[in-house]
Amino acid sequence: MNQSYSGHASPWRLFVPKMYTVLREGYRLGDLKSDVLAGLTVAIVALPLSMALAIASGATPQQGLFTAIVGGFMISFFGGSRFQIGGPTGAFVVVVFNVIHQYGYGGLAQATVIAGIILIIFGLARLGAYIKYIPYPVVTGFTSGIAVIIFSSQVKDLLGLRLADVPAEFIAKWDAFYHAAATAQAAPIAISAGCLALIVATRRYAPKLPAFLIAVIAGALAVWVWGLNVETIGSKFGALPQTLPTPSWPTFTFARVRELLPTAFTIAFLAGIESLLSAVVADGMTGRRHRSNCELVAQGMANIGSVLFGGIPATGAIARTATNIRSGGRTPVAGVAHALFILLFVLFLSPLASYIPLASLAAVLVVVAWNMSEFEHFKSLMKSPAGDRVVLITTFLLTVLVDLTVAIGVGVVLAAILFVHRMALAVEVETKTKLLAEDVDDLSAPRLAPYQGPPDLPETIEVYQINGPFFFGAATLLSDVLDRLRHPPRVMIVRMGNVPMIDASGAAALTAFIDKCRKQNTIVLLSNLKTQPRRLIEKMCAKDIERGDVRLAENYADARAQALAYVADGK
Repeated sequence: MNQSYSGHASPWRLFVPKMYTVLREGYRLGDLKSDVLAGLTVAIVALPLSMALAIASGATPQQGLFTAIVGGFMISFFGGSRFQIGGPTGAFVVVVFNVIHQYGYGGLAQATVIAGIILIIFGLARLGAYIKYIPYPVVTGFTSGIAVIIFSSQVKDLLGLRLADVPAEFIAKWDAFYHAAATAQAAPIAISAGCLALIVATRRYAPKLPAFLIAVIAGALAVWVWGLNVETIGSKFGALPQTLPTPSWPTFTFARVRELLPTAFTIAFLAGIESLLSAVVADGMTGRRHRSNCELVAQGMANIGSVLFGGIPATGAIARTATNIRSGGRTPVAGVAHALFILLFVLFLSPLASYIPLASLAAVLVVVAWNMSEFEHFKSLMKSPAGDRVVLITTFLLTVLVDLTVAIGVGVVLAAILFVHRMALAVEVETKTKLLAEDVDDLSAPRLAPYQGPPDLPETIEVYQINGPFFFGAATLLSDVLDRLRHPPRVMIVRMGNVPMIDASGAAALTAFIDKCRKQNTIVLLSNLKTQPRRLIEKMCAKDIERGDVRLAENYADARAQALAYVADGK
């Protein structure tokens, strides 16, 4: 019996994995071929990254591989996204390193299990929509801070410094590097510089090739051919095991749970944020839609499963997920295949990893740190209002100099205070717009009605109106507009007369919307802009305005006239 979709559909439907969805729709041989090839491509990318990120986190390379296998398998198999690839990521490096340094791996395993339980509770409580609305300056601030810390953690291996113990604190770490500068060695410097140059060159001139794997193999060959005296995975960690370890459940005490609870919340928060950001990126690249709460439950299960097999925290990896999509991955089977390919490496080829020099992996992580630095976004946010800049810089500095947990907490509180202040100054605007978009399941015909444009305009012109302050809580609503249209319009009129203010997250969402329209050959007309939104948009969207991708209109009548003229000219 068919059941039409309603807001009262069975709640369990929202937690049905996308794997079931694709099998229910019909899985063909062509799909399997595309998914297996994509999974192999992603595995080639993930292999050196998993080991490098684990080493940077203070763990062992095999623990990174176990995380990619177990965590990656469970995230794809149970998750709410068709394309998500999971495993160890740079966001966890700081937290994992600090926990292992303070409590050992046993403490990390306990904190990760608690974090997994928290994520499952968050998902079952349907908090996924709320986690996605963390202010943009906070996300950029701590991501950039993590990038600085990752780079700092690799200086010893990049230069081959002779340091018995590298301090965990940022300032103390660089002080130790300064005093040990005289111990730098030529061979590690040559290996790291050569690998870094090879990665950059490969990405520029042959972007389809696996730059990280090529650099790591080249570094190992250089050490073997010339007999260079550099530290390798084998010399530091010994031979890698060729089997998965036996599952082991951590031992808990009430005192240890209470002690690790703040760290567990940080792990859960980072896993939730990064996995949902990755899923949103995948949606934007494919036009599909993930289920955030199902994804949180899968992330929780994957983190618990990862540490049971001796791994570290796992989450959705944006770069690997994008690689999966670009490589032709169609369903979660690609993520499962990626995990199985890494498992085959562990079973049959792991002895080869002993020859990989740590300087090569350090070069890989330098590139990861640069990609995470959000330099362009950081620079763009420095043009935003003073309040957003304060949130950005405070979060960044606290991440680098103090602690990630403190940075996130302070950043979110500052953003909330800033928002309340802006709302006190803003004019009162009545809005009927629902700010939190609820998940929709795949089993109850969740099709949205096509967006209907105004009857007095041709089909090539669409109109969308924003009501109320366009802040970080409402920013994601704009990205759904084009998804509801049968065909991309020639002109999109966005009426903003009822928008008293717009913050950096709103501007970032608007910029992403404009970029999406530009790729579909749609120009954007913004009408009725008030003073504060106009100033911010003119500053942050200057290039789009200069190219003509965005046009400003004094009122709706002006926007309508410009749109009709543009369509009539046939541009």
